[in-house]
Amino acid sequence: MTVLFLVLPLALLIAAAAVWGFAWAIRRGQFDDLETPSQRMLLDDDPLPPQEKRR
Repeated sequence: MTVLFLVLPLALLIAAAAVWGFAWAIRRGQFDDLETPSQRMLLDDDPLPPQEKRR
């Protein structure tokens, strides 16, 4: 029973830190664009400039 006096406040502290971290990420705009990063690898790269011929 005495372990609850240690575990319960620790669990509340961890939960509060998780909520604070989530709120911080929302305020910083981390969740604004969820589609583009996953599709960026599918987009074509810019073509390379033509290389000069060797003489």
